[in-house]
Amino acid sequence: MNKLLTVFGEKLNKDNPLSEYPRPQMQRDSYFCLNGIWEYAILPKDKKLTSYQGNIVVPFSPECLLSGVEKMVTADDVLYYKRTFTLPKGFNKGRVLINFGAVDYKCEVKINNIPAGENTGGYYPFTFDITPLITDGENIIEVSVTDPSEKGVQARGKQTTKRGGIWYTPQSGIWQTVWLESVSDKYIKSLRLTPDIDNNTLAVKAFYNAEISEGKVKVLDKGKVFAEGTLNAHGESVIKLPEGYQLWSPENPYLYDLIVEAGEDKVKSYFGMRKFSIGQDEKGIPRLMLNNKPYFHNGLLDQGYWSDGMYTPPSDEAMIYDIQTMKEMGFNMLRKHIKIEPLRWYYHCDRLGMLVWQDMINGGGKYSVFTIALRPFIGNRMKDNNYKAFAREDAEGREEYYRDAKRMIDTLYNCVSIALWVPFNEGWGQFDSEKAYEFFKKNDATRIIDHASGWHDQGIGDLKSMHIYFRPIKMKRDHRPFVLSEFGGYSLQVKGHMYNDSKFFGYKKYYDQKAFQDAYIKLYEKQIIPLIEKGLCATVYTELSDVEDECNGILTYDRKVIKLDKNIIKELNEKLKL
Repeated sequence: MNKLLTVFGEKLNKDNPLSEYPRPQMQRDSYFCLNGIWEYAILPKDKKLTSYQGNIVVPFSPECLLSGVEKMVTADDVLYYKRTFTLPKGFNKGRVLINFGAVDYKCEVKINNIPAGENTGGYYPFTFDITPLITDGENIIEVSVTDPSEKGVQARGKQTTKRGGIWYTPQSGIWQTVWLESVSDKYIKSLRLTPDIDNNTLAVKAFYNAEISEGKVKVLDKGKVFAEGTLNAHGESVIKLPEGYQLWSPENPYLYDLIVEAGEDKVKSYFGMRKFSIGQDEKGIPRLMLNNKPYFHNGLLDQGYWSDGMYTPPSDEAMIYDIQTMKEMGFNMLRKHIKIEPLRWYYHCDRLGMLVWQDMINGGGKYSVFTIALRPFIGNRMKDNNYKAFAREDAEGREEYYRDAKRMIDTLYNCVSIALWVPFNEGWGQFDSEKAYEFFKKNDATRIIDHASGWHDQGIGDLKSMHIYFRPIKMKRDHRPFVLSEFGGYSLQVKGHMYNDSKFFGYKKYYDQKAFQDAYIKLYEKQIIPLIEKGLCATVYTELSDVEDECNGILTYDRKVIKLDKNIIKELNEKLKL
């Protein structure tokens, strides 16, 4: 397989990669980044660690190019990390916290050879209070990780050791920023921000590590106080915004800054005033609504893989490039497919104006091709309480799904751009989706839910969601808005920018740029645009970039070639509006 570096990976600072503040919606002045050169070892589980094998660039998984390792961690291995750090003078304000953006899949953390904590779940941030464990001068941090990949039932996305087609090389270990911060003894653990444009309010809920009697909230508009409120003993405040505030949309991604103070702690955040809902247009057709008006979501499937960093974007600039390029081409939405991104990615969507459909990560056992690929294409939908057929017989795995779903919702709740949750995709580990729909609605009533994207629609939820690849696109009216949540997948290979020269995957293959672009334009003009007035509410074209064998992307895997003319596609996208 070819080793493809992005231009962003070529400029990587190995000593200080991805050094930007990783949590934009709850930012403190205290920040000590631990990304950079660590020691590592990969050993069988039955072998004791006696020495490290070399260096690894954190936060890149050992399987990827930018880590400097390029070795796979198997289900029978343990991945070990080690580095030292010395806190700057005056850093400690009372408590010292260590934060991990994400570690795949299960990890144990030690500070100075003393256990600091454990975490299970490969896609979610977690924090340990390490105050009692640190010393003046040099400190040692050690992390050990195990990852069963497809041999387990945990959420794993499209990772498999038997990669190929639409399934990709697995990655393991630390893959998002590791960092320290210091707080007072009583501090704000998290915020929950709920805009309400119908009542012109922002509800703020602050969660604390200990009892704090009261606090203050200030809303800032371009540095000036715009509104303010007081947090009660439960950490709650409902702030009335003055008349004339601006609504957030892809066309006007207007954000307000927020300062929350409680006790001796102070955090900075931001929010946007917007509303996602379901309604009817003037013809009585069910539609997706943005700020109480029908709005067409014109998007792309975005898997968030990088040729050199795999799950980990090579830089902040790289994340911006993907979002900005698609914005310049006239798209207004990205479906984040089977992956949760670093929080800075959502921040860039918020500030640049890009709607996000967020998928839940799939798990379960070994999928049946009959269930996820054959039956759907003959129109045979299944009830998803058949745990065996959907590879969800493991009760603990089903319980873990809900723990993970709650963590995802809590982590991403404040992201302005997220319009929609996707609990299940194409029957991959799908189960009891009506219960899942109710769970998502209970934990977040502010967003739309696509209960079963693609195949096994249970006739519930907010949307009629279809994937259509191998046949003409036809729309069947439903009481729910009709969305084409995957389609297209046209494939063009670009020599010199392909992961696999010997074969490539695509739903429809083309071998020169003109034929590829002509087919793309024809697909939209002949099939998509005519359906909008008839009730089509959203489209998700497959896909933003190539990923390994998949050459379905508008961008190549290394992001060095744009396969379509930007100006022509922008002009075409101007027609995809209500």
